[in-house]
Amino acid sequence: MVRASQAAPDEQHLRHAVARRLRDDVEVTAGHTDRATLRRAVARALAAEGVVVAPETWARLVRDLVDDLAGLGPAEALLRDPDVTEVMLNGADEVYVERGGSMQRVEVRFDDDAHLLRVVGRALGPLGVRLDRAHPFADAVLGDGVRLHAILPPLAERPTVTLRRVPAVIPTWDTLLAGGTVTEELRELLVAAVTERCNVAVCGRAGVGKTTLLARLLAEVGDDRVVIIEDAPELRRPSPHTVHLRTRAANPDGVGAVDIATLLRNALRMRPDRLVVGEVRGVEVGDLLQAMNTGHDGSLTTVHANGAAEALVRLEGMALLAGIPLVAVRAQLGAALDLVVALARHRDGRRHVREVVEVAHTDAGPTTREVWRCDP
Repeated sequence: MVRASQAAPDEQHLRHAVARRLRDDVEVTAGHTDRATLRRAVARALAAEGVVVAPETWARLVRDLVDDLAGLGPAEALLRDPDVTEVMLNGADEVYVERGGSMQRVEVRFDDDAHLLRVVGRALGPLGVRLDRAHPFADAVLGDGVRLHAILPPLAERPTVTLRRVPAVIPTWDTLLAGGTVTEELRELLVAAVTERCNVAVCGRAGVGKTTLLARLLAEVGDDRVVIIEDAPELRRPSPHTVHLRTRAANPDGVGAVDIATLLRNALRMRPDRLVVGEVRGVEVGDLLQAMNTGHDGSLTTVHANGAAEALVRLEGMALLAGIPLVAVRAQLGAALDLVVALARHRDGRRHVREVVEVAHTDAGPTTREVWRCDP
C-alpha cells in the first residue's frame, strides 16, 4: 500500500533516477512507448526507488514524469486545459497562456532552460526536425496536433517556445453566436455566400479566429470535393469530401522542401470543386487567383491583415512579388474575390467579425462595398 511520506520527493532527482531505470525496463526497450506503457514503467521505477507518498501524490508524480519523458513536460498540464489555445514559454520560468481569448501569466515552470531544451528536443527528435546552434529555430506539428515553434539564442534572449493547440472540433454557429463572433444576420449572410459559391478571404491579426471561422464556413459546402492546402493540420475534415495536402520543410541537408505554391499546382490536377489555402502569404497567391478565375468558384483562404482594405493591399503586394504586372494583379483580384471577411478582437479578448466587404472589378482595379459592419 502507498503511504504518505513526511517530505515531498525531489522531482528533479526522480526524473533522472526514473530515466535510468527505464533504460533497463524490458517493456520500454521492446519499443512500446505509448503513454499507458510508460505509466506502468514509471510506476515500477518509482516503486524500485522506494518512493512512498500519498495515493494522489503518487498519481501526480506518475503523470508528471510521463509528461516529462514522453511529452512537453510542465506544458502538458496547460495544454490539457480545454480553454487554453496557446502556451508561450519565454525561457524556463516565464510562462504565459492564452485562455478564453486573454493573455495570462501562469505559475508553471521548467527546472531551467536546459530542461526546457531537453523536452523540446525529445519532442522534435522523432519528427526529424533539427534544433541546434547551426539551425536555431524550428517549426513542427506534434503527433497530437499541437503546433510547436522554437527559437534559440543568440536569435532570442532565451530559448523561446510557442505551442498552439488546434481545436479538436469545429464550432457550431450557436457557439459562435453565443460568443459574439457573429450575429444571426451575419450567419445568414456567410452561409449564403458559401452556398452561392463566392470566393472568400478571411483576414485579421494572429489569434483572432480566422481558421476557426474558415472551418465553420467549410462545414457548409455539402458534398463538394474540397482540397485543403496547409502548413499544419488545423482544418480537420471540416466537410465530408476533403483532401488534405500539407507542406514539407527541408530536411537537415536542406533538400526536400515542398511549398504551398507547389501543392496548389498539384491540387489543380485533383479535380477540386473548391480550393482552400489555410493561409496565403507568398507567391502562391498568383496561382490561387488564377484558380479562382478559372472555374474553382467557392474557394476560400485566410490572410494576415488588420482589415479588408489592408487584406487587398497585402494580396496585391504578394502577387507583385510573384512577378505578375500591377495591371494584371488588380484585374485578377477584382475578378477573383467576392467577399473579404475581417475579424477583430475586443479589449476583453472576445473575437468578432468586424466587417464584410464585397469586392468588384473596375478598370481602375478592385473596389469594395461594405455589406456588413459591427462597431465595438
